[in-house]
Amino acid sequence: MIVEHIDPELFVRFLSRTRWFGGKGRPFTVTAVHRVGAEVPGGVEDGPPVLLHLVELGYADAEGGTEVYQVPLALYPEAQTRLEHAFIGWWEEPDLGWVHAYDALHDRVAMKNWLRSFARTADEWTDEASGLTFHRLPGHELDLEAQPSLFAGEQSNSSVLYGEDSVMKLFRKVTAGANPDITVHEALTRAGAEHVAALYGWVEWRNGGQDADEVHHLAMLQQFLRTATDGWDLALASVRNLFAEADLHAHEVGGDFAGEATRLGDALREVHEALTHAFPAAEPADAADLAAGMRARLEDALGVVPELEEHAAGLRAAYDRVAELGEIRVQRIHGDLHLGQTMRTSLGWKIVDFEGEPAKPLAQRQLPDSRWRDVAGMLRSFDYAPHVVERAAVEEDPEGAAQLAYRADEWAQRNKDHFLAAYAGGELTPEQHALLAGYVADKAVYETVYETRNRPTWVRIPLQAIARIGAS
Repeated sequence: MIVEHIDPELFVRFLSRTRWFGGKGRPFTVTAVHRVGAEVPGGVEDGPPVLLHLVELGYADAEGGTEVYQVPLALYPEAQTRLEHAFIGWWEEPDLGWVHAYDALHDRVAMKNWLRSFARTADEWTDEASGLTFHRLPGHELDLEAQPSLFAGEQSNSSVLYGEDSVMKLFRKVTAGANPDITVHEALTRAGAEHVAALYGWVEWRNGGQDADEVHHLAMLQQFLRTATDGWDLALASVRNLFAEADLHAHEVGGDFAGEATRLGDALREVHEALTHAFPAAEPADAADLAAGMRARLEDALGVVPELEEHAAGLRAAYDRVAELGEIRVQRIHGDLHLGQTMRTSLGWKIVDFEGEPAKPLAQRQLPDSRWRDVAGMLRSFDYAPHVVERAAVEEDPEGAAQLAYRADEWAQRNKDHFLAAYAGGELTPEQHALLAGYVADKAVYETVYETRNRPTWVRIPLQAIARIGAS
């Protein structure tokens, strides 16, 4: 149902200040607010009503387009000081009277309701009032006494940790259709894949109107990796260790990352192999079409990042080499892989977040692609990490800028080489080199647009990589 008694501007102000809103810097208006059924089911006494809202918005810039964001609201008759940071607004609800509304992900009482709803079934159950279906996979008994806490480090979604037992990810940007983060995790969990966190369950909703058969995936519950350390954080620590030893090379420093890069290459190869068995084989793709998409993204990026123009010829040459490859093998992949999507545990590396690139439409994220897109994403991440640390180090020691740049490049090249050798298991063919180079260039172009819009002082990092591509 469409909600008309809530001022849309409340959602405009709320979305604009969140970490996970993908439209920052773009003018937009809220065009409609849809309420998904009734109260989210649960079992916590004296808990607040939790009402799911899908907030539809439209952009007023040249790109235009619409998006839908999920905002669950915890409603209280009185102001809650403990939730002041998550306050959205207050208004009169037809059935509840005047309420104070808060983003429910910040409310521990409300989040216990979600976990109890998962625990109601060994397979699946649908709450008729809300229209939500809770699915469970066998093999794990949930800890209902675990205390929920909102994870603060995420950017495109919101995750709630339930002690050290499980973690629920709520998808903020919602699109009709099966979310690959759920479908891929389900397939790999059923297959017993070693290098992913096990999926415990998920929540979906189906529109009761003419699109009743179209699923909307809203959240997923999965294994909490107790001993995990973020791969990006580990890489940054390794670079800082290197910079602290001014007279040593990367391979001589105690914090050398090459062994981890090797193990991560092995892990990605095993995940890709598991995906080939878990999903039906895909028809080969036309490399000319792939190259055309890369060229189109470059043309769009030129309007956002004028500095790309001096490197455009070299980028187009890389894409031309891709176009000459004929047919290429494609399959289900991760789609948005970088060090921040990896976790190092006591049992080895885990790869997380199979949702794909959030900026792409869901239909595109569901499509098969070349394995080398994932490889390229990791190579770009290995390049990013040392240059991020370099930026901070140069601010403290401007006179050492040249040496810091050299050492950052040394760290990046060493770890890219080890990762790639482990993944490929040998030398790349000329065709693989061309395809990988095209994907690396495409990723770097994307990074320049992202940094220009979100962190302008970082745009030099991908621009330097693009300069190297153009000179090769």
